[in-house]
Amino acid sequence: MFRSTLLAASRSTAVRALVESAPLSRLVVDRFVAGTGVDQALAVTREILTDRLVTIDHLGEDTTDRARADAAVETYRTLLRRLGDAGLADRAEVSVKLSALGARLPVDAEKIALDGARRICEAADAVGTTVTVDMEDHTTTDATLQAVQDLRLDFPWVGAVLQAYLRRTESDCRNLAVRGSRVRLCKGAYDEPASVAFRDRHEVDRSFVRCLMALMAGAGLPMVATHDPRLIAIARSLGQRHGTAYELQMLYGVRPQAQTRLAAEGERVRIYLPYGTDWFGYFIRRLAERPANTAFFLRSLITGG
Repeated sequence: MFRSTLLAASRSTAVRALVESAPLSRLVVDRFVAGTGVDQALAVTREILTDRLVTIDHLGEDTTDRARADAAVETYRTLLRRLGDAGLADRAEVSVKLSALGARLPVDAEKIALDGARRICEAADAVGTTVTVDMEDHTTTDATLQAVQDLRLDFPWVGAVLQAYLRRTESDCRNLAVRGSRVRLCKGAYDEPASVAFRDRHEVDRSFVRCLMALMAGAGLPMVATHDPRLIAIARSLGQRHGTAYELQMLYGVRPQAQTRLAAEGERVRIYLPYGTDWFGYFIRRLAERPANTAFFLRSLITGG
């Protein structure tokens, strides 16, 4: 119930206005979001790259205006060019949401989003890095996976994202666990109905393990996106058992000490680094995922600490 309430709040303009106007909100948000502009994102990226890898997300989704969709594409192309100029592209890639590129436009949405994603992939290829296509709510799963398949015809390194709380995902993992396929497995951050998703936390965890086993037994690169110490331990064990190369992925600002410890232990760790002005929806979903995040936010609003 609490999680559903927060996710509903992420769509409320009134709640957004309240949070954005709170004097301490920006200070708290900075824990999870690397600033609003590319210069700030690159500065944080440089810090992280001393011991970890990065995937950068320019925040934005559910775009219904063509000009904004085109602007998002150009922002990514600029970001990628800057990564190349700074000599960071071999260790930093980008993550994109198709709805930010026009997938929810009223006309020619899928074509516009795919064309935009292709232009971003071209820019990534030019500087020697990769792109991962983020997954959104369950209504977009088929279209997103089809877009990944289309993009991989020219850019076989394009990464896919699967969400363990969806009932279909174990099958999707088997289908995508092929040579050269990069697949990020996460739990999922949207409020989905029980008809398509596991609602109980323990069921989601069990699904995550089943999906992880399918990916680890395959020929692709599993990218294990979780902060749960038990699931990380299972991933490391499965990787060792199968002799499978894999990557651990964690969010910027969440369990930072665990991130650096895992990297120091020799794990390949990549940090999901969001930036941009459209941070509200992302931020609220982070609160919904972990009660500790919400407690941190509320405590900071009350005490400033």
